[in-house]
Amino acid sequence: MNDSLNAVKAQERARRSAMRQWGFYLLALTAWVTVVIVAAFAGFLICSSVTWYGGPLYSLLTWIRDYIVFVVLFVVLSGWVVISWFFIARPARNLSLLLNAAGALAHPGDEPISLPPSMSEAQDQLNLVREQALRDARAAREAEQRKNDLVVYLAHDLKTPLTSVIGYLTLLRDEPDLPAEFRARYTGIALDKAERLEDLINEFFEITRFNLTHIELEKQTIDLTLMLEQEVSEFGPIFAESGLTCRLCMPKKLMCSCDPEKLSRVFDNLLRNASYYSTPGTEVLISGCRSAGETVLTFKNSGRTIPQEKLDRLFEQFFRLDSSRGTRTGGAGLGLAIAKEIVELHGGTISAASSDGTVTFTVTLPSP
Repeated sequence: MNDSLNAVKAQERARRSAMRQWGFYLLALTAWVTVVIVAAFAGFLICSSVTWYGGPLYSLLTWIRDYIVFVVLFVVLSGWVVISWFFIARPARNLSLLLNAAGALAHPGDEPISLPPSMSEAQDQLNLVREQALRDARAAREAEQRKNDLVVYLAHDLKTPLTSVIGYLTLLRDEPDLPAEFRARYTGIALDKAERLEDLINEFFEITRFNLTHIELEKQTIDLTLMLEQEVSEFGPIFAESGLTCRLCMPKKLMCSCDPEKLSRVFDNLLRNASYYSTPGTEVLISGCRSAGETVLTFKNSGRTIPQEKLDRLFEQFFRLDSSRGTRTGGAGLGLAIAKEIVELHGGTISAASSDGTVTFTVTLPSP
């Protein structure tokens, strides 16, 4: 919205500047024609009041008097050419400088763009674009570096569970007389490592999907209360494994126009996040209401307070709250980034807050 508004303002300023230039040009032409006519009339009066006795000057003035129309036209046209050249040459020179400066935006450097004082407004606009380009390039490099680091971590982590699975399965194959308790124990470890391997492979697919696909919405009107009840029911075993409970505080019906499949992914990410980072034995509270023409949903859980510097980056691509790769908490660092994109495509917002051992995510969606 701000970019489009700035573009409209820039176009309006450019239009006003062009109108001013045309005004100055016409004013200069009018002034020149007026000066020539006044000068010719004044010269005629002066020459008429003087008694001439021949000579070169008298011959010249006589010739001018005889061809006064052509002389005036010649002087006017000469002035018109000079004035036109002045008004065309300067914009052409400024345009050349502007094109060179715009070309520099393709590979912006550390030095700001410098233009003549008459082009200060264009200089300011170009420097704003340059700074934005530098910020975007820096953010892209950081995101690419985080992604590359994550891929390296994941590739390294793939070896550990795979080695364990192969080792324990080889042991089970080579030792057919193992006691049942050891066999069951080794089988359980191999299964656990295989599940971890599946999680890591899914993270690879998540990265690929996020980079290569564009999310498109297929909206329909649904009951968010019913949808969240189903989500919570599906997460029951995961919450129970972590010793968590989940309570819904929702109106009987909360209708919303949305893409249920995509929005389900948002809720899935938020609930999974709560299961990873909640303090065991605590409650996850989900509440919803309609406020000021919007649908507001909050997901609150008890857990370690998130520092503000991490809270500000929570929705960045590939950012993990828990940077340790040795645990099963967290994923590729895409869940909340994808959730934000989906919510914003719906015309809503998502935000996070953390204080006094609680973490709260707030999702705001337009009401139907």
